[in-house]
Amino acid sequence: MGFWKFERVPEPEEMDDPAEVASYSSAAAERHLDAIDDTFVEHLSRLLGGALPSEIASGWGLDVGAGPAQIPIKILTRFPALRMIALDRSPNMLACARQNAVRAGVSDRLALLRSDGHRLPFADGAFAFVLCNSLLHHAHDPVGLLRELFRVAAPGAAVLVRDLRRPARPLLLWHQWRHGRQYRGRMRELFDASVRAAYTAEELHGLLREAGVAHAAVFRFGGAHMGVERPTRPAG
Repeated sequence: MGFWKFERVPEPEEMDDPAEVASYSSAAAERHLDAIDDTFVEHLSRLLGGALPSEIASGWGLDVGAGPAQIPIKILTRFPALRMIALDRSPNMLACARQNAVRAGVSDRLALLRSDGHRLPFADGAFAFVLCNSLLHHAHDPVGLLRELFRVAAPGAAVLVRDLRRPARPLLLWHQWRHGRQYRGRMRELFDASVRAAYTAEELHGLLREAGVAHAAVFRFGGAHMGVERPTRPAG
């Protein structure tokens, strides 16, 4: 692969081991992830135009690979008129999400569903916005996953797919230290593995071209994250 680039090391698709689920609830990890999740919600708000149009408020949002559902809970807390579905393959993650939703008082507006992002059980254009955080590098078919995410989004609906970024080979250890220094134990191991499984900007552009979705672009957020976005567009 040359001096600058190294080959991706894919991760397992499903994260359901109780130790892995618990690692997301450690005090240090929770504080750090909470701040990162805040930036995700702000990013979504920008894609929505900073407001909540009536067609979004009256529809449903979807989060694919929601894990413990921190991001949907933050969104529902910020926008009390919204309803969302949080989808994940892991029963343990969904059990944790259920507890978190009850604790946050949003369980009546958050439906939890066990399913696979590669085969979403929804009609075309079913959702007012679609989210996916840190799942793309787990997907065995990333192009298929992207196509499914955009398929179930309504025409002109916002789509936000954010993931980690794989750096150049000489920067790997520094990158893992710089962006993973808040993590300990199993959580740090998971972060380091995720960085190795993530995509470069060039690779992500290639995935997006192959997926053939319209009006979407690759973005970079800070040093650690990148992804695919599509802002809300007026109908017509």
